[in-house]
Amino acid sequence: MAKKNTKNLSIIDQELKIDGSISSSGKLIIRGQVTGTIDGDVVIIAKEGQVNSSATTVSSITIGGNFQGELSASKELIILSTGNCAGKVECQDLIVENGGILNAEVSCKNAARLTKNTRSMSSLSDLKTEKQIEL
Repeated sequence: MAKKNTKNLSIIDQELKIDGSISSSGKLIIRGQVTGTIDGDVVIIAKEGQVNSSATTVSSITIGGNFQGELSASKELIILSTGNCAGKVECQDLIVENGGILNAEVSCKNAARLTKNTRSMSSLSDLKTEKQIEL
């Protein structure tokens, strides 16, 4: 048997409406309507796509259409200029293009890194103050 090195690609097309749970590996492109839960790797909601989800857990999601509900992205959330995201969001990296709409309670997982940078800036500020006193 030959090895399969290709990643899975699944498409929910415009005319398709799903009410229930979706579990996918690889890339999932949503151009239709989904109501329910999504568990996957990479999810792309196209401009025509609409998702209403009580629990979506992915590694990366790109929203070009509409998303409403609770979302957890272990890596990144990208909202395109045509995208609209509302509800409760937890992600590591957040990117919102000009024109994209984010109307959600947002929690970024890399807050510890931001705190560390703030401390460094504070130490730098203290160092400048000390040098000014010495002069």
